[in-house]
Amino acid sequence: MCHQMEKCPCLFVRTTTLSQERGNETLTTDFILLGLWPEFNHLMILICFILMVYFVASVSNAILIIIILLDSRLHSPMYFLLRQLSFIDLALISTSVPKMVTNFFSGKRTISQIGCGAQIFFSLTLGIAECLLLTLMSYDRYIAICNPLRYSVIMSHTVCLQMVIGSWVGGAVTSLVHTAYAMHFPICHPREIPHFLCEVMALLKLTCEDISIYVKSVVVSSFLVVLIPLSLILASYTLIFLTVLHMKSPEGRSKALATCSSHVCVVSLYFGPAILVYMRPGSSKTPKLNQSLFMFNAILTPMLNPLIYSLRNKDVIASVKSIVISRCPLGKSKSHLACCY
Repeated sequence: MCHQMEKCPCLFVRTTTLSQERGNETLTTDFILLGLWPEFNHLMILICFILMVYFVASVSNAILIIIILLDSRLHSPMYFLLRQLSFIDLALISTSVPKMVTNFFSGKRTISQIGCGAQIFFSLTLGIAECLLLTLMSYDRYIAICNPLRYSVIMSHTVCLQMVIGSWVGGAVTSLVHTAYAMHFPICHPREIPHFLCEVMALLKLTCEDISIYVKSVVVSSFLVVLIPLSLILASYTLIFLTVLHMKSPEGRSKALATCSSHVCVVSLYFGPAILVYMRPGSSKTPKLNQSLFMFNAILTPMLNPLIYSLRNKDVIASVKSIVISRCPLGKSKSHLACCY
């Protein structure tokens, strides 16, 4: 063998290089994110579209947060919770898009094991927190419409703060359990994740151990954090609808329906994909559909939520107009002339 190596040194170098590469593959703990639909022929167009969505989502959510902070007329429990929802949406879209875009333009699709665990933890935390927050927002609308005389007492600032903290803590604790349990499984398949982000079910497909018990626990936890809140939301809006039907004032009825319709749209956009991803039989066997649902839930929904709440909310539109007029010199002069005449 040594004699053959001496006659052909190139063979020795090649064999050494291959063994080093295999050793590096064995020792590395990084994962490879295959990205969003890698077989798609026009990935550049798709990435540019996602960048545009990310820009619109970031700007619209940030503007909505600033408007609610600046306008004292929006310092109410409903808008306090809406401000938290915008913050969650802004953070949620930022957990996946920057990494996905960076990987695409750099050509490196790797993500470290710590980075993968962090992405799973934050995406789950924010997703569950948004789920709980939407439930609390429906309760806020129920109290405002069905029990308006006690609204200020029940929905005090302390209660609202406790609601927000509870949604964050509930999301963080549930996410920590799932992240720690999913990351402890040994990986025996190539460390390639067929997704644009680290996701629990996609990661578990790389392990060689029996995960049937854990998959059942995911379904159970999904029932707790998805179906139970959705049931409470439906119950709240059923009672709201019955109360609105008995309203004698057409103006009060239309205002109540307008404030609730935006929330119903947001709930539908969020809970629909979540149920299809985590509670659909054999969902782990359809990675392409799951990617599409995750893209809708984690990228498109954070952009649509502030647009739905701002374009369909007269109070927000009025606040935008007043802030623009007060900040713009031309607007000030026009309002002054209008007052003079």
